[in-house]
Amino acid sequence: MVAAVLAGLSLLSLLTCGYLAWGSRRGDAGEAPGNLLGEEPAAGAPRSQPHIIFILADDQGFRDVGYHGSEIRTPTLDKLAAEGVKLENYYVQPMCTPSRSQLITGKYQIHTGLQHSIIRPTQPNCLPLDNVTLPQKLKEVGYSTHMVGKWHLGFYRRECMPTQRGFDSFFGSLLGSGDYYTHFKCDSPGICGYDLYENDNAAWDHDNGIYSTQMYTQKVQQILASHNPRKPIFLYIAYQAVHSPLQAPGRYFEHYRSINNINRRRYAAMLACLDEAINNVTLALKEYGYYENSIIIYSSDNGGQPMAGGSNWPLRGSKGTYWEGGIRAVGFVHSPLLKNKGSVCKELVHITDWFPTLITLAEGQIDEDIQLDGYDVWETISEGRRSPRVDILHNIDPIYTKAKNGSWAAGYGIWNTAIQSAIRVNHWKLLTGNPGYSDWVPPQAFSNAGPNRWHNERVSWLAGKTVWLFNITADPYERVDLSARHPEVVKQLLRRLSQFNKTAVPVRYPPKDPRSNPKLNGGVWGPWFKEDEKKKKSDKSKGANKQKVKNKKKAN
Repeated sequence: MVAAVLAGLSLLSLLTCGYLAWGSRRGDAGEAPGNLLGEEPAAGAPRSQPHIIFILADDQGFRDVGYHGSEIRTPTLDKLAAEGVKLENYYVQPMCTPSRSQLITGKYQIHTGLQHSIIRPTQPNCLPLDNVTLPQKLKEVGYSTHMVGKWHLGFYRRECMPTQRGFDSFFGSLLGSGDYYTHFKCDSPGICGYDLYENDNAAWDHDNGIYSTQMYTQKVQQILASHNPRKPIFLYIAYQAVHSPLQAPGRYFEHYRSINNINRRRYAAMLACLDEAINNVTLALKEYGYYENSIIIYSSDNGGQPMAGGSNWPLRGSKGTYWEGGIRAVGFVHSPLLKNKGSVCKELVHITDWFPTLITLAEGQIDEDIQLDGYDVWETISEGRRSPRVDILHNIDPIYTKAKNGSWAAGYGIWNTAIQSAIRVNHWKLLTGNPGYSDWVPPQAFSNAGPNRWHNERVSWLAGKTVWLFNITADPYERVDLSARHPEVVKQLLRRLSQFNKTAVPVRYPPKDPRSNPKLNGGVWGPWFKEDEKKKKSDKSKGANKQKVKNKKKAN
């Protein structure tokens, strides 16, 4: 047993985060061991089911990739995208939990009950257990499923944990954010705990002060080194970067000392490390015999946060909003299996589409009783065909009604415009309620210690506005509101919202539970709801009631 542990530690120490020329073997600092399984698979060996590697970045802004004109260098992402298919009409959700839930279920938020905000650490809430997940469907057809990184889909019960939702293994964090080195997270004063897990237990043994981007990459390399590439694997790598807190190892600041804005400088260093990590994942796929039969998908989970260094220019708005800057994401597919390599896809694609697309590629079956909101878009991406998708329900949040002047009258009696909602149908996009922070934040906004609001482009509307309409194809930056000019289009989209709303399930957003405090759980964020205890209490009360009845009978 001791020998096995030492061997594992020796392997982990070898898998460091070096950065060399594309396709080359790593040098002394980052040299990986040879294939632990011996020989490479024979060329042309029958492996019809592709290896699927889904890489999800956190809070990466639309502009924050080299091929979108960023000053931040991302040579790995640029090369992978250039040799694959860039998704330039690709949408996600404006925050962490919603994007992750839609990726893993293929359903809109209104159909899982997660249409309001995110899952908070202290809430007794998680992705509803009656939803079939992507890893569960892939396991049905023989895939080995592994998750590394950020979960953020709830954990108050053990049944909510990643290993109970279809993953053979899990290494990462349960919460939405935390320290990149210590892996501690405070939700509020005095409510703090450790948040690094291996499968269902706190990973105290891995608490070595390693930066999470590098630590997660080492774990991915370890998984690839020990798996048989002749058998299909699904790797879900949900990096913590570039979400706040803004932390990065010192050497990644070297190229960005000229950036005056400290948040932007730290953000750039974090993204540089992330780019390097993805290079090393790609090298590992090649070294261990996976690459030729693999599909690599890269996506951000939402737009960037300017106050935390992210840039969505020239798009409007930021993370947490339904403007394009909050929901239009960096995304691409890289694979030797693509037919139209080196192309750009401008067809409509949404994060829910990965569920049916990947299950179909894996030769799986989608049950007829699963009401999906996603479409199979592989032919759209690989062959350049038209997308089967013509609309996207960005969301309907019945709890978020901060638009004080919203009314049924403003919605032509069809829709209450106090409700925050957004929908895209063909070229048209409609927003109601309060869509969120609406500035355009140009690059010069980061020239000072700011970002400096004086550099932002702002638009003043008449007080009480709660409906906006844009032709996104002609006006992707949402500069010309057409709601007054095209009232019939507004009515059509409001009716579509109303139709979607009829299919919505009740919102799941419970109050915080004091039992969630890590102090009551050994200093660790983790499951606190004990179903067995609840049953025992109910059984005790039933037993007590039976005894009372017996006593009454005896007395009579």
